[in-house]
Amino acid sequence: MIEFLFLDLDDTILDFHKAERIALSKTIADFGVEPTEHVLHRYHLINKAHWEMLERGELTREQVLVGRFRTLFEELGVEVDPAACTAAYSENLAIGHYFMPGAEEAVARLSKKYRLFLASNGTASVQHGRMTSANLYRFFEKVFVSQDIGHNKPSKAYFDRCFAQIPDFDPQKAMIVGDSLSSDILGGKNAGIATCWVNPGHAPRRADIVPDYEIEALPQLEALLESL
Repeated sequence: MIEFLFLDLDDTILDFHKAERIALSKTIADFGVEPTEHVLHRYHLINKAHWEMLERGELTREQVLVGRFRTLFEELGVEVDPAACTAAYSENLAIGHYFMPGAEEAVARLSKKYRLFLASNGTASVQHGRMTSANLYRFFEKVFVSQDIGHNKPSKAYFDRCFAQIPDFDPQKAMIVGDSLSSDILGGKNAGIATCWVNPGHAPRRADIVPDYEIEALPQLEALLESL
């Protein structure tokens, strides 16, 4: 029986793609770059690739945050300070929040039955700002943001640090729930806890990272847990 639930934040509880699009459009427009569909799409792909390199230990967090903008601007052939853009983008991204459909109500229900913990790889100032805006702290026993922890998902070290801060923790009664196979699901595998993949777009599975369970959206988690 599951007692400890680790929930990812972005695209599990909060709609990061929407927040990213709004914050990115405002930021690059302020720096004189038109936020066309092509530019927004290229940033999304570059950003995803950079975060995956962080997960594999190939880049530091600072290299990801600044490097994604440096790569984008070099590709576009524009002269914009990537560090200044990074700072402005982080400020814009930390403002406001957008829930995934039914996620707020799902978290509220889960918090009454399970011990909830947030597990995020995001930038600390951004994630804490969005958590505050969404009034989510009230549902979680502890919030574990990788920048605060000192390690990133999917490393075992990240989860070891989290587990050490939870009284009476039992990995046999724990599950991580998130939308990323390479971060959440692989991280859960590395840590020896159950995994549940949130897959709203029905993306194909990877042969090398197989979740224990799969749902389309967070509101389905309660029924899944009750069936175990």
